[in-house]
Amino acid sequence: MFGKFSRRHFAKLAGLSALGIAATPTDAAAQPASDRPAPASFPKDFVWGTATSAYQIEGAVNEDGRGRSIWDTFSHTPGKIEDGTSGDRANEHYHRYKEDIGLIRELGARAYRFSIAWPRVFPEGAGKPNPKGLDFYDRLVDELLKNGIEPYGTLYHWDLPQALEDKVGGWRSSETSKAFGDYAGYVAARITDRVRSIFTINEAGRFVNFGYGWGIDAPGLKLPDADVNQVRHHVALAHGLAVQAIRAQGRAGTKVGPAENIAACVPAFDTPENVRAAETATRELNSGFLGVILEGKYTDGFLQFAGKNAPKFTADELKIISQPNDFVGLNIYAPQFYIAASDKPPGWSVLPFPTSFPHMNSEWLRVGPETIYWAPRLAAKVWNIETIYISENGTSSEDKLRADGQVYDLDRIMYLRNYLRQLQRATSEGVPVRGYFLWSLMDNFEWIFGYKQRFGLYHVDFETQRRTPKLSVAFYRDVVARNAIGV
Repeated sequence: MFGKFSRRHFAKLAGLSALGIAATPTDAAAQPASDRPAPASFPKDFVWGTATSAYQIEGAVNEDGRGRSIWDTFSHTPGKIEDGTSGDRANEHYHRYKEDIGLIRELGARAYRFSIAWPRVFPEGAGKPNPKGLDFYDRLVDELLKNGIEPYGTLYHWDLPQALEDKVGGWRSSETSKAFGDYAGYVAARITDRVRSIFTINEAGRFVNFGYGWGIDAPGLKLPDADVNQVRHHVALAHGLAVQAIRAQGRAGTKVGPAENIAACVPAFDTPENVRAAETATRELNSGFLGVILEGKYTDGFLQFAGKNAPKFTADELKIISQPNDFVGLNIYAPQFYIAASDKPPGWSVLPFPTSFPHMNSEWLRVGPETIYWAPRLAAKVWNIETIYISENGTSSEDKLRADGQVYDLDRIMYLRNYLRQLQRATSEGVPVRGYFLWSLMDNFEWIFGYKQRFGLYHVDFETQRRTPKLSVAFYRDVVARNAIGV
């Protein structure tokens, strides 16, 4: 008999038995103001925003001269997407962008990070631009500004033009790096009169390994380690060429930097020895992309570990890669490594995750709020970064519409509350985080999971395209309005 009951059953029974007590108001709003703890404030002028990416929301993949991307090809390959869907229609944002900007306005957020679809601008990846390619983004930017929302552009969120993959091998070739630089300059000349901050490349750490090493993401390749390291080098080179092009062709004062899912290292617990070990691990484990961008070299440890599989590069390429950045974007979701000091080389060790470690609705998304404190703190210390944005942070949730038409995403609120408390801790200690972009504005095409995982503040019915605010909308709106998180 007892074997039929799980912890969930017992929790439900306990909740039912406690209804009489739980029905009594006990929240902070019911307490006298003098009894409420003061909220933990963020710095004045802290940027609160939200984020999306082109392929995940735009749809309209065959309209106005857009070329194909590697994700168009990959998502239409049987067996690659969990629910068999694609981004062909997605959120129809290409036609509903005014409605979606209204959602941002409802949040009270004053910044929006969007990505530009490279194959809309250059259908072949290079050569002749599509005359209508940037028209949509012109309209989008103008509408954002009309609504008092600062646009933050991203040049690459994984939608490489398929033509470049076919012709030169995509990121396997430095020709793609050069094409990206040309694309960046063309876009900068057109939009930097209104878009003052541009992220170059989003999450090289994800799309390089998943797309070229493990075959999980587009273009679905499983290359040898040497080739994967060379791909990563070409992506870093593309970033440097883009920075040069934006400086040359964009308006004076345009700010530029990468957005990377940093290999987030967290001290196992806060002792001087473990913190120093986590600093060293942060530098070494990120040398392949962030490190070479911010230092102009690969660390000796990285090159020694890679051995014969190390990327081939020139001194001139390293100079291009290490162009000065105005900011660094860090995408932070979960702890990747817990680090402990060691008396054996290299002086630190990575601790194994126990099977009982908590995670969110997505199994990969381990819950570690302290990550958003330690990752920017260590990055700022290791590379002397003066401006950091949390360019992505958020979580998936069950997100079911209930009988009353509402979505009670209490787990997302729990996640955000705890992460934002740790972020406030960081800013209060002088860590130079200047803004935060919540992922994501609305549910969308979640890459290999299709539409099965929902990260949005707004629920999307992908049949009717109806947007419904989740409970987390009210939570985030309150944080933004107060520039503070409750304690």
